[in-house]
Amino acid sequence: MSEIILTAQNFESEVMQSDKPVLVDFWATWCGPCRMLAPVIAQIAAEHPEIKVGKIDVDEEPELAIRYGIASIPTLKVFKNGAVTKSSVGVIPKPMIEDLLK
Repeated sequence: MSEIILTAQNFESEVMQSDKPVLVDFWATWCGPCRMLAPVIAQIAAEHPEIKVGKIDVDEEPELAIRYGIASIPTLKVFKNGAVTKSSVGVIPKPMIEDLLK
């Protein structure tokens, strides 16, 4: 499955009402560490069909960044049944991201 671009318009249906866990990557185009993490996030999306993977550009969707208290990027948050269950800030290796999903 490919990554989903999340916006204020589709966040409710894609994340809050999802029947599977959702890994959300809060990022920005100008953020070097975000660009380093992007291929890893894409790999996880391709290798784990049991989860959804979404990306939120904090510059395009500042209200979502504020709602979830994003102070640094990249920030990863795992949503299950509409609630944040785990989160991580900064670039972390793929095995650590996969651990967040367990």
